[in-house]
Amino acid sequence: MVSEELKKLLNEAIAREIQVSIQYMWQHVQWRGAKAYALNEQFKNIAIQEMKHSEMIAERLFYLGGIPTTKPSPIFVGESLKDMLAQDVKDEENAIKLYKTIIQKAESEGDTTTAHLFRDILEDEEEHHDFFTSALEES
Repeated sequence: MVSEELKKLLNEAIAREIQVSIQYMWQHVQWRGAKAYALNEQFKNIAIQEMKHSEMIAERLFYLGGIPTTKPSPIFVGESLKDMLAQDVKDEENAIKLYKTIIQKAESEGDTTTAHLFRDILEDEEEHHDFFTSALEES
């Protein structure tokens, strides 16, 4: 069985995934202008991908005997395109750091399935980070 510490980390990941799925979708809805038009569909796609991540993590946590949270981390939509992108870059950096911690913790506890799940999700988060970083540089 996995530790309570790992279960807590998984719930942090779920709260974060719910947060950014809402955040990115609302940003997608609220963006206007030529630059927004070019990025709009990508924001929507990332929001959907983040919601799928929250579902996968919740299923794993429940299997491990934990109760998945339904509360998102604080949501930040932003006032301007630059504000939104700067926050999104930070949120993805925080996810990358958290998910590396979860992978290490899961491996140290012999939970190779959780480690594998988070390696796959980490790859997506690094792609999201790259997208938001590139979009911020161009804004």
